[in-house]
Order: sequence, then structure tokens, then C-alpha cells
Amino acid sequence: MTQNAPYTIAVDAMGGDDAPATPVAGAVLAAREGNVRVLLVGDPEAVGRELAAGDAGGLAIEVVGSDGVVGEGEHPALALRRNPKVSIAVAVGLVKAGKADAVVSMGSTGATMAASVLALGLFPGLERPTLGGPFIALAPNTAIIDLGANIDCRPSQLVGFAAMGATLMRAYRGIENPRVALLSVGSEDGKGNRQVQETHKLLEASGLNFVGNVEGHEIFEDKANVVVCDGFVGNVLLKFTEGLAVAAAAHLARALGADSPAVAQIKGIADQALRGGGPLLGVNGIAIAGHGRTSAAGIAAGIALAEKALAWDLVRIMRDDLAAVLERAEAAPEGQGG
Repeated sequence: MTQNAPYTIAVDAMGGDDAPATPVAGAVLAAREGNVRVLLVGDPEAVGRELAAGDAGGLAIEVVGSDGVVGEGEHPALALRRNPKVSIAVAVGLVKAGKADAVVSMGSTGATMAASVLALGLFPGLERPTLGGPFIALAPNTAIIDLGANIDCRPSQLVGFAAMGATLMRAYRGIENPRVALLSVGSEDGKGNRQVQETHKLLEASGLNFVGNVEGHEIFEDKANVVVCDGFVGNVLLKFTEGLAVAAAAHLARALGADSPAVAQIKGIADQALRGGGPLLGVNGIAIAGHGRTSAAGIAAGIALAEKALAWDLVRIMRDDLAAVLERAEAAPEGQGG
């Protein structure tokens, strides 16, 4: 594909809290404003109605039929096995078949992960993909990895996440040698639980620009470009930040008035956590996963991010970087995580 040719992005039209209305509106926005072709995957009748209402005539949008959707409460792998024609499976299948260059979904993150792993496969040396990136407006040059895709991670997995996070920030923010830190309860080397302590030793031997431990409040102080943590911790951090921003905005609105610039700024912090999603790191293809409450503008931003990741050749670069880091970590004489 030449540089000026449009990328084809498959969008899970049935994924998200307000599907298919919001995904379709986001696809229309992306197709109208950018050089992109969109395949909307979902129930043809429902998606068609939304397209008609959105005045999408003449845009580079095509509907691809699917049957059903994986709900947030369902076990992703079981749901995909029971019905391989659900929207996210069909959307990722388009990437595998070469009919789409990337996939975007604001539906179940677990289902997006499972479908991507099954269809596209993982990088060598990885057991699971991860999800992360900058989400705090007050720390735009700091990515948190993992944000909830993986719970109870082994130290060796966290090292892999760190390597992929460093590649992401190099591509996404243009940071040549990203500083990598480990989220802990203290900045000293010996602080943290067993998982953190063993990961610390592996990161020291990884060849990454490892700057040691950081505490939660230091995320806002630009002490690292990649902050690594277990997905349980990362998701709590994400949801807490989101909730704090909403509560702070409501408090300021009562104190200063709803039209106050300070209120708008705080609302912007909350909105960023819901805008556009981020790439699954570690799968052999570009898959963007995001929050179910993402707006149409957020969907369009996710499509734009997929285009950028393709232009960066993110998958190839990340796969090569990860292989080098894992090789160094495995050669470390001590501190291997169990």
C-alpha cells in the first residue's frame, strides 16, 4: 500500500455502551475528515439505520454483517467459541484475512484481547498482550502499563510490558530513550511486595532505561515515561483518576460556577481517559481497545490512532525491541520471576 492510499479500518459497530449509534457516528466523522476507509461490523439493519440518520452518503464506509456481541459480563473465550460470528470476532477476522489493516473496538476489552490473540497471534516470548498508554492529561508523557488487561502478573511478564511500553512512547511521543519505572509503595529499591522486588531485579538487567521505583504521586512529576504495574493496580488507578476528575469538576462547579475555566480543565482530564482508547501491545496486528463510554469523537480518535500505529510500523518495531529485552532479562543470573 502506498503512503497516500487510505488505510482500511474495521470498527466493531456493536461494541460500547451506546452501540451502534456512537461507533457509527465516529466512523462517519473519521471518514468525513480523514483519508480512511471504514468497515463497520455489526447487525446490518441496525448499522444501516444509523448510517442513514448520519448522512453518510458518498463516504468510504461499508457494512460487514455479524451476529451478536460479547457482553461485558460474559467470559470472552467461551463467548467467542459459542458464537464465532460476534462482531469483534468478525472485525478481527477481517484483519487476519488482509481485508482490513487494523481493528477498533470500544466493546469488551477481554473479548478484543481474546479475539486478537486467537486470530492474529502473540509476539514470541509473550503469554498475553497488554494494554496501556498515557491517560492522565496532567502527565501526557507518562504511560501506565498495564491498565487492567492482566491480573496477577509474573515479574517476567511485567518486563515484557515495560519493553513494549518503551517502544510505544518512542513512537507515540517521539521520546528516544524512554525512562521506565516500576510503581511501588516506596522509591527505595527494596520497597514493594515480592512481585515488585523480583521485577525490579529483572528490569535492572533488561537494558531498558530503568530509573527505579516511583510512588503514585510521582506519576504527575515527569519522573518516568513508562510506569509499569500489575493490571489490577493499573485499573484501580485508571478508574480512581477518572472518578476523582469527575468529582473535582462537580465540586468546582458548585464553588465557582459551571462556566468556570477551572471546571472545563478538570472535565478535560476525565474526558481524556475516555478518548480514543489505546493499542493492544503484543499482538501481531493493530487492535485499538477503548472505554465503552467513548464518544463519537473518541471513536474517530481511535481510528486515527490505528492509522498512526500502521504508519509507524509499530508491530514490527515493538516485536524486535521486545525480543532484545527478553533475551537480556533471561540471561540475568538472579531475580528470575516465578
